[in-house]
Amino acid sequence: MKYHIWTEGCQMNVADSQRVASALEHLGYSVTPKPEEADVIVLNTCVVRQSAEDKAYGRLNSLRPLKEKNPHLVINLMGCLVGIRNNDALRKRFPFVDVFSPPSDPSPLVAFLTQSEVREMEESATATRYAYMDGDLVLPEAERGKLVSAHIPVVYGCSHACTYCIIPYRRGIERSRPPEDILAEARALVRQGVKEITLLGQIVDRYGKDNPAYPTLAGLLIRLSEIEGLERIRFLTSHPNWMTDELLDAVASLPKVMPHIEVPAQAGDDTVLENMKRGYTAEQYRALIARIRERIPGVSIATDIIVGFPGETEEQFMNTYRLLEDLRLDVAHLARYSPRPGTVSARRMKDDVPEEEKMRRFRMLEELQERIVGEINARYLGENVPVLFEEKVKQRWKGRTPTNKLVFVESEEDLRGQIREVKITWTGPWSMIGSLKK
Repeated sequence: MKYHIWTEGCQMNVADSQRVASALEHLGYSVTPKPEEADVIVLNTCVVRQSAEDKAYGRLNSLRPLKEKNPHLVINLMGCLVGIRNNDALRKRFPFVDVFSPPSDPSPLVAFLTQSEVREMEESATATRYAYMDGDLVLPEAERGKLVSAHIPVVYGCSHACTYCIIPYRRGIERSRPPEDILAEARALVRQGVKEITLLGQIVDRYGKDNPAYPTLAGLLIRLSEIEGLERIRFLTSHPNWMTDELLDAVASLPKVMPHIEVPAQAGDDTVLENMKRGYTAEQYRALIARIRERIPGVSIATDIIVGFPGETEEQFMNTYRLLEDLRLDVAHLARYSPRPGTVSARRMKDDVPEEEKMRRFRMLEELQERIVGEINARYLGENVPVLFEEKVKQRWKGRTPTNKLVFVESEEDLRGQIREVKITWTGPWSMIGSLKK
């Protein structure tokens, strides 16, 4: 990965560019004198004279073809042209610019680059988790032994049959695993160093419904909480129709069960939900979120959303937009609808929302959610939170809070598997940065 910096103006700008270069090299980038070879281009501008400002505009416009040729190129406009005030006019005039930085401040660029990496990391982790739930991935025992956090499937298959979902056809009807097998697997993982387990199921709340001899999911959580050495327990994915007060109270009362709930909405419009065969209305979903927040103070909530489902109109999409805007959830896993062969929607419904329209709706929700989560995470600034550290990534330790927020810390200590108090010093929509509390 390479960077190119163009600097105009006084010695202060030269010093600022040096700071940016140092920050980029700390992230693993190397310098290149050729902008066409760069993955990141920084324009550090001056406006003390009109000629300098005109030169900055000319240089900026010259980069547009590079951006069109390589959409992954990151362009950072920095310095006096940006200033320290609102730069909406510049954003509208130069929509191809990714980052706007005030003078002497490389942090917006660093945040953008690190958040992009984190976003890719989270999307990869989500894909792995889905593959695990679908039965497409089984981690070898040797690899499990290196993990701090591990997954345990507790419900195989699904009997709900949403119209877009292939799981019932590929994995069969819902089948709960015997609790003794789950407990034995959890104990084995703990003996190998695992500190956190996540219980998996297509509708994990329905654990035990197919066998009256088995406990409920709440009962299973109680038994798992008794395992010595197991520090944290999570579960996913829930379904709005099966989230009971018993389960919510278990989350609220069991210290080892983390206050994080994943409960997909999929859409915020009743007609679309009916076509998906979800079995609830948007108003019922809203009421559930209120109930979760009432019974579990400080809970974080994640959802899944599909845009562009067959027949989805602009107004129906906007109902989904308003749902996310109103509920202000911590995470929204977004997806554009694509027909899966063999599903009801593929057989009986026309995929009639154009791909470009699906992408537009996807981007609208993405931008909305990024703003919301940025505001939610900003509340953590200056707070001390317990973080379970999992691994070191590019010289920084990665870990998670009880509410599943991703936190990075620089430390020479070996933090793997430790739960440490961390003071949050920076927040973004995808992760946070902190320092170990002394």
